[in-house]
Amino acid sequence: MPKSKSFTAWLKTHVDQRNPIGDLARDVSADPDWPSRKGLSGQSDYLEECGANPEAVEALERAWTQYEAYRAAQGDA
Repeated sequence: MPKSKSFTAWLKTHVDQRNPIGDLARDVSADPDWPSRKGLSGQSDYLEECGANPEAVEALERAWTQYEAYRAAQGDA
């Protein structure tokens, strides 16, 4: 079974969505300083340090929930 994508790689596949997760994906794709390997807590802290609005942090949390479901479906959880 193929290894699932990292969260950041998975998130970037959502850049065409017209919803908060798509907005986050576009922001992450354009941010060279995005902490790809920091996990949810590190990425949430990063957004807050950057002054992101609460909706962006909520979108990150929803995206992680969807990512975890993706990983479970891949057999990685």
